[in-house]
Amino acid sequence: MNRRYCLTLDLKNDPTLIAEYKNQHQKIWPEITKSIKDSGVESMEIYLLGTRMFMIMEVNEHFSFAMKAEADRQNPKVREWENLMWKFQQALPEAKPGEKWLLMERVFKL
Repeated sequence: MNRRYCLTLDLKNDPTLIAEYKNQHQKIWPEITKSIKDSGVESMEIYLLGTRMFMIMEVNEHFSFAMKAEADRQNPKVREWENLMWKFQQALPEAKPGEKWLLMERVFKL
């Protein structure tokens, strides 16, 4: 049974950077999609309004945030991608040092 996680993060308030971020995601590196799928993510979508991003991840029973983080730390291409993405992103006020995407709390379901 798949689980769903919703996360959020902001982009820097710069139209040029936002356009470049969107462009980067039209041609995401194959090593990045492979690492995402290998971690147990079955589907992932990112939505944007202004500078606020919203990510929906559907994951399988093998997925864990800790294992994904460790695999990312050991993958030079993922580290390179994350460093590039940080050029466009900015931490939310609630983020601890080093945190990027933050889990959101579901407050309603129909």
